[in-house]
Amino acid sequence: MVDVTALGARVASSAVVPLVRRLFVRDGPGAGLVDRPVRISALVSFRGEKRNVTPEDVDKIAGELVRRALASAGPGEEPVDAAEAAAVKDALARTLARLGEITVEDYEAVGLGPERFARELGAGVPLAPYGLGEGGTLLYERLLHTASLHILNFLTQRSTYVARQQTVQTQQLARLVRAVDVLLERLPSQSAEDAGFEERYADHVAARYGTLTIYGLDAGTREWPLDTAYLSLEATRPRDGRRDPEYAAVAAEQVLAGHDQVFLRGVAGSGKTTLVQWLAVTAAGRVYDHGLTHLIGRVPFVLPMRRIVRPGAELPVPGDFLRAVGCPVAGEQPPGWVERVLRARRGVLLVDGIDEIAGDRRAAARRWLRELVRAFPGNLWLVTSRPSAVPEDWLAAEGFSELVLAPMGRDGVATFVRRWHRAAGTPESVGESLLESVRTTSELNRLATNPLMCGMLCALHLDRHGFLPQDRKSLYEAALTMLLERRDRERELHDPDGARLPYAVQVQLLQKLAWWLIRNGRQELDRADALRIVGRALPALSLAADGEEEIYRTLLLRSGLLREPAEGRVDFLHRTFQDYLGARLAVQEMDFDLLVDHLERDDWEDVILLALAHARPREAEYILRRLADSGDPRGTLLAASGLRYAAEVAPEVRKRVEDGLAAHVPPVDFEAAREVARAGGDLVLGLLPGPDEVDNRTAVRVVHTAIGVGSEAALRFLCRFRDHHGAGVQQALAAAWHTFDRDQYAREILAHLRRQWAVDVSTVDDLRALRSLGGWEHIRVRGAYRVDDLTGLIVTERLAQLTLEAAHPVEGLAWLSAFPGLRTVSVLAPTDGAVARQVPDGVKLELPVAVTSSPFLPQG
Repeated sequence: MVDVTALGARVASSAVVPLVRRLFVRDGPGAGLVDRPVRISALVSFRGEKRNVTPEDVDKIAGELVRRALASAGPGEEPVDAAEAAAVKDALARTLARLGEITVEDYEAVGLGPERFARELGAGVPLAPYGLGEGGTLLYERLLHTASLHILNFLTQRSTYVARQQTVQTQQLARLVRAVDVLLERLPSQSAEDAGFEERYADHVAARYGTLTIYGLDAGTREWPLDTAYLSLEATRPRDGRRDPEYAAVAAEQVLAGHDQVFLRGVAGSGKTTLVQWLAVTAAGRVYDHGLTHLIGRVPFVLPMRRIVRPGAELPVPGDFLRAVGCPVAGEQPPGWVERVLRARRGVLLVDGIDEIAGDRRAAARRWLRELVRAFPGNLWLVTSRPSAVPEDWLAAEGFSELVLAPMGRDGVATFVRRWHRAAGTPESVGESLLESVRTTSELNRLATNPLMCGMLCALHLDRHGFLPQDRKSLYEAALTMLLERRDRERELHDPDGARLPYAVQVQLLQKLAWWLIRNGRQELDRADALRIVGRALPALSLAADGEEEIYRTLLLRSGLLREPAEGRVDFLHRTFQDYLGARLAVQEMDFDLLVDHLERDDWEDVILLALAHARPREAEYILRRLADSGDPRGTLLAASGLRYAAEVAPEVRKRVEDGLAAHVPPVDFEAAREVARAGGDLVLGLLPGPDEVDNRTAVRVVHTAIGVGSEAALRFLCRFRDHHGAGVQQALAAAWHTFDRDQYAREILAHLRRQWAVDVSTVDDLRALRSLGGWEHIRVRGAYRVDDLTGLIVTERLAQLTLEAAHPVEGLAWLSAFPGLRTVSVLAPTDGAVARQVPDGVKLELPVAVTSSPFLPQG
């Protein structure tokens, strides 16, 4: 028998080259910059508009390659029989047909090399259906490698390749030069001691913050690499600082690109801490091709408020930052190093969780921030908090711009769910089944708004074989059961560390710790206090003989809910579990008045709502009456929110709550619209006036309220406004596309609007949806894009205004000539002067004020 791996090599180049050449269309001279990116799929003859070669021809080409390879074998050397040769031909033909599907560009393909390019082609072609034996598989692989080698060689000989490669290299070099310029400007001369420590500290940051905890994998938690798990969210704020209905949005990781100091609000589990980690790792990474020039040469300092604010202690000065957060290399830092970094304006200070410190310490925290900002100007600051922890513009006097971390959109939820299931190693169909449930069930849709809740939904959906709890309380209860009771049992840990505690005992002890933290306005407690709380509970639980140390150790090691973030300190893995468990004990202890007396405290809001979920009907009605009669607008809205949590409510109590909510409808401004939508949910829709009952200004606020509800019922309500003549209403409806199901909203709302209002697109599916409507006049492209997707899917004659919110790819902007009706293009991303020279005649180009542009500038 002949060595199969030699057969492919025996196929003469003179035989392979004509076959490979037949797969590709001919090209003209130049770098290919004026049409579209030269992707492999755009070059293939049997794809797109040019069909010089049919799929049958590809089958013939593969057959010819197999025939010539076998012909090169001597008598008796044939490695496969005729039937398997036919199977090899079929598999090879399907693989070569992938040339019309893969989206890498020609210069990227050459960079892969023949082995990796062959793997890229073969990745979408499973061989099992072809029934290849060992010899057939080896022959297929060798022929694919040979074909890949000649394909890449052919690409390098194309007339556009060399010019295009030079263009790419020139632009890459320009980006590198800019990065070096930034480094030279930002990095002062350093002592060897400072430079050496900075490198060790950067390694610590990458190791400490380079993973994310993803709930639910392995019936517990698993650490994911940050660069794999990170999901880009959005931050929004009113344009130009006004309470305007139109919101500018920016990728959350870009929040420091346009402003040195940002105060970012976000609900529990929305991704604030994850963003802090991502910024820290990116700044410390010493990688300069991420496009975030404002992070180059910077040094991150992660400052969780729960860690650095201690009872009776002052907030740390810069020299104590690392020690305050328990950094293991703190003792190695050269004296004065942090101050030197901050004076050089190289710091990225990430202050996480203003809401996680007691209310009476927040004023001191603001003074601390003000003094540091004034003492060390020019550094980057990101301060995070829950939405209502502090008043609006809390840090405005200190120069902070205020933003809100937006809930995950439908595309973000889909991306998260698919990544989660890939990490879990489950079939793709399981994730798609969950997505269908989330899309079609209003309660699940309401829950799936942030990474924490999405992770829990994924875990429970998998764990329960498709059955999902339909409300928040049941979701947490199921998660607790999975973490506390089933985790060790299903992993067959028959002799775990510590005592074996029943589920009910674990919950009771965790509740006591959680309720103590809530009552005392704390997010951490000393280990000694935790031991005392556990110790006092043991006699009633018949566990006194085990001792508090042993029981505490069991909770810490086995529950998956407690952790020791620093020596001698204890907290819950996530604030959400603390609120749930504390609310459960508050109901057991009948502390209803204590709950209502804290309604003005933002950190008690979830506790009150979850207490309503745990309470019996009479208890829930008592809490709702007290909230509704509090005379505080916050109490009225909290009562409206609580109706969704209470299982049973007497009609007179429900009416009292609804009457209180009605006093807030229609909302007086856009902030009130968001609050009413969040509190009332679908309930508020029945109280909102119709399009013929209000003036234009009020109609806009009504529409924003319904958009904030975001449910299927809200979409039906919005259909009543789609023919409203007010410009504000039309703008709001166009901007709300991605709050709802893409295709349904396009059919039921966008199709009825005037086409000049801006709509956002971020995926090719968005572009296809607009194309199905006959095109759109003003399109705003959010995030990275491929030029051929825009030129191929946008109705060219319809487009009049285009806004690009990401750095343009290597093609520049000459491709805009494909749109004959285009009047204005706005580029809201860093660019250079050469761009202006590429814009077609008659098209107005709007650029940011400076090269390092702010993504918050008003759009075109």
